Amino acid sequence: MDVSAIPAPLRSGSPALFKRAIALSLLHWRKEAGLAQKDAAARLDRTTQHVSNLESGDRLISAGDLELLLAFYGKADRIEFMRELLSAAKKAKNWWSGLSGNVPKWFDLFLGLESGAAELASFDTVVVPGLLQTREYAEAVIRGNADLSEEQVEQLVELRLVRQQILDREDSPAHLWTVLDESVLYRTRGNPTALYNQLAQLVELSKQPRIDIQVLPLDAAATPNEDGGTFIVMTFPTAMENDPGLVYSEPITGGQYFEKPEEIATYRRVLTRLQALAPDQTKSRAIIRRAMKEVKP
Repeated sequence: MDVSAIPAPLRSGSPALFKRAIALSLLHWRKEAGLAQKDAAARLDRTTQHVSNLESGDRLISAGDLELLLAFYGKADRIEFMRELLSAAKKAKNWWSGLSGNVPKWFDLFLGLESGAAELASFDTVVVPGLLQTREYAEAVIRGNADLSEEQVEQLVELRLVRQQILDREDSPAHLWTVLDESVLYRTRGNPTALYNQLAQLVELSKQPRIDIQVLPLDAAATPNEDGGTFIVMTFPTAMENDPGLVYSEPITGGQYFEKPEEIATYRRVLTRLQALAPDQTKSRAIIRRAMKEVKP
């Protein structure tokens, strides 16, 4: 396979990302053709459950069935590209495999999707988002789980830092736009020096063109997220033409994904409101610098 035919943002090496692109395309093009799952099942001589599994990403389609369905949906012109995605999905390996021994499977999915995201927009209420954390701050946060061994802590810290490469990758770096609740700037992790250095890094990172950091002041007006918490809205490259994006939140019991159009639209509206309530980058930097003076060791 000529990997140059795969758009740069999709070359993350993540099977989950490729599977998602294929599954969503199959679902979108079937509906666009005005066909039901039973029609696709009949064309393949398979069950509707099989088609459902293909469209959810639970099962990877075969090359032969891929060609049959795309021709059936009137998308024969997309066969070559989709075959390349299929080949990539079969060969891809998770780049974090050697670092994720203690990571649950639901977070494996998040890592795969995050690695290929074009934009991540978040509201963070407890800690600085992982993509912006210093090593010292990340270690302090991870050590909050007293059940982890020293080896596991080191492994997870390294994983968190390597994830940050999506923000400065050579081809199409991801755009990060986060709204931080001001309380995060005062919540000590590890020791005062770790927090101070973390705030200093936020100031510097906020000057980068593809990183937007806003701080929601403690005295801000009521927000649409009063009863909620941290969440991330992911947007994928235009090459994933049939992907509407998704929302990820992380309750205590594990990651939760929201993928219905109406759910995504709701979270986008909430995030837009939060971005409007928070001061712009320049004023937010001033808030961070003020916090630095107050927490300075």
